[in-house]
Amino acid sequence: MGTSTIRVLVVDDYEPWRRFVCTVLQKYPELEIVGEVADGLEAVQKAGELHPDVILLDIGLPTLDGIEVARRLRRISAESKILFVSQESSDDVVQEALSAGASGYVVKTNASELLKVMNAVLEGRQFISFGLSNQNFN
Repeated sequence: MGTSTIRVLVVDDYEPWRRFVCTVLQKYPELEIVGEVADGLEAVQKAGELHPDVILLDIGLPTLDGIEVARRLRRISAESKILFVSQESSDDVVQEALSAGASGYVVKTNASELLKVMNAVLEGRQFISFGLSNQNFN
């Protein structure tokens, strides 16, 4: 990652997971957590206000699922990189997430890849979690 601050919005309805992700990311001074939300509609609103560099987004959210959130984010915060972090690993869901505008997809069991994925998407590359990467999602 570069030397400038990377602004991150964390979106997940499971509070212990959000806390874990934020704790990991806060170890890196170049990353700034600008918000945490637990709801799809609130994620769209916060992203529209904050225009973060990276949005870590879960699939299963109340009010709007992550796929619909991603579609809306492409319209209101197009410069933000969307990175799905989900326990869902079916080919159809991953393909739909990428089609909705995501730059990357990480399965929560591969959370150790999170920083590597963030680097890749910030460099403009698409990144798919290990174990999913043998699939053709392009």
